[in-house]
Amino acid sequence: MPALLIRHARILTLRGEAGARRGAALRELGIIPHGEVLVADGKIAAVGEKIEAPADAEVIDAAGRVLMPGFVDCHTHACWAGDRLDEWEKKLNGVPYLDILKAGGGIHSTVRAVREATQKQLAASLRERLGQMLRGGTTTVEVKSGYGLNTESELKMLRAIRRAASDWPGTVIPTALLGHAVEGDPEEYSRMVTKEMLVEVSREFPDVAVDAFCEKEAWSVEACVRLFEKARKHHPLRVHADQFNSLGMIPEAIRLHARSVDHLEATTKADMLALAESATFGVILPCTGFHTDQRFAKAGFFADKGGALALATNCNPGSSPTHSMPFAIALAVRFCGLLPAEAIVAATVNPAALLGFTDRGTIEPGKRADLVLLHHKDERQLAYELGGNPVDLVLCAGQRVTS
Repeated sequence: MPALLIRHARILTLRGEAGARRGAALRELGIIPHGEVLVADGKIAAVGEKIEAPADAEVIDAAGRVLMPGFVDCHTHACWAGDRLDEWEKKLNGVPYLDILKAGGGIHSTVRAVREATQKQLAASLRERLGQMLRGGTTTVEVKSGYGLNTESELKMLRAIRRAASDWPGTVIPTALLGHAVEGDPEEYSRMVTKEMLVEVSREFPDVAVDAFCEKEAWSVEACVRLFEKARKHHPLRVHADQFNSLGMIPEAIRLHARSVDHLEATTKADMLALAESATFGVILPCTGFHTDQRFAKAGFFADKGGALALATNCNPGSSPTHSMPFAIALAVRFCGLLPAEAIVAATVNPAALLGFTDRGTIEPGKRADLVLLHHKDERQLAYELGGNPVDLVLCAGQRVTS
């Protein structure tokens, strides 16, 4: 493949120290106002105001528009079957989500549909959603299991995620959400997951991150800790916490060196400060608040206190039916107290670091050429604009995948 030169671009390089950006670094986009990027062999070969390119290089004229790293969506439940339109209508009529959950709806309705679906069907529906994400500029995405609730179905979901990832141009990172909901007696169920399901998942997916949903009507702090104490011997840990209630999971997550605590809508000021001072990422999911209950994490406070902040869609069939990272950015700025630059960093380089990647999230020589060319000439339009798709062109590992 010939080299590719992108000319006349406003480049958000996001160059800086490796790892999570905190504090003032969350607002530094490393902008080259009028620059060029050379891509060769799937990587960024050169970045600067003027680049000497090979004579046979393909040239793209950005015409002053924004060129930035591809979005990294670090929290999704994009593998599912069925829908929840009937339950959404109940919510419109004033029925709280936790009441729907108690009545066997919510997660449980999706569990039934997932169990009935084949692995091939799950992979096909996920592949379609991944295509939508790609067209919106997402080039790396985390996808959780969690709608199986028994060992056979959880493994089916993880295999479907692996299958869908195999022919997608971007990168998919699976997560084993083993503690999503409960069936039957909560104590007996959580012990089964810890003693049996975790063993089988570890055997086939030895490096996968393990996640749990700590909430009333879901997993208790004690159940999460039991699962994580065993899982952390071999697996990275992540946890959903404080979506509706602050139950005390954040101090345990910090103690267990979890990679992230996600949601944070109900987090106390003291716990938010402790999380900000720790090595654990805080992941905000503003699309969930927008769709579910108009409650949003205080991400501005978290960022000001030096927290390692990431932003994700939480794409799922119930509480966040969206695949759009630009929409998540727009909501984070409106409702979570972030500046546009902070939201952009939280959607690119920081989630890449959370997922363990050092080869993406910035535009620097040697990095993977996952790039997004916007229709806009000002990156603040990502946060200002509502609806629509701001993405004109996407490159994955240097290959043009949308245009």
